[in-house]
Amino acid sequence: MAMTPATDQLLKAAQDAAKQGKLPPVHLWNPDFCGDLDMEIRRDGTWFYEGTPIGRKPLVRLFSTILKREGDKYFLVTPVEKVGIRVVDAPFVAVDIEQTDDGITFTTNVGDTVTAGEGHAIRVERDAGGEPSPYVHIRAGLEALIDRKSFYRLVDMGEAHDLDGTPMFGVWSRGCFFPIIPMAELEI
Repeated sequence: MAMTPATDQLLKAAQDAAKQGKLPPVHLWNPDFCGDLDMEIRRDGTWFYEGTPIGRKPLVRLFSTILKREGDKYFLVTPVEKVGIRVVDAPFVAVDIEQTDDGITFTTNVGDTVTAGEGHAIRVERDAGGEPSPYVHIRAGLEALIDRKSFYRLVDMGEAHDLDGTPMFGVWSRGCFFPIIPMAELEI
């Protein structure tokens, strides 16, 4: 991937934060908008720069740490720069799931791990044909699309629960119930 001055600065900010062993405080950074960067995150979680997949996972991880969402738009930010990027669906993909006594933990394609619960909700959207698209909230308005194998495992953990008078099928994690589908629509 050939770097431009903008991507060099973004990369340096991400590397500086990584050296400290924590995520950068992008929620505190509100620099002026500097324009759009030809970068896109596809539905399968692949990051592209100028039409070419970014094959270096550590580089993708670094960029993922400076990702910020404002409304329906996504930006890579530093304390002094903000550039727009395109996200086709969700910026991350949950590629693994584990159920423990503490709850249901997801791991993303960029190495984030979260346990579903308050602040890390699971939600399921359905398209016009009824096809589900399940998501888990990762951080600061950024979600991960739950991949098919992990969704099947999530469904295996499900159970019926009455939610505000409506029987729902869903999962429990950290004391929170996350509905997947109304029981009336569940094909048994």
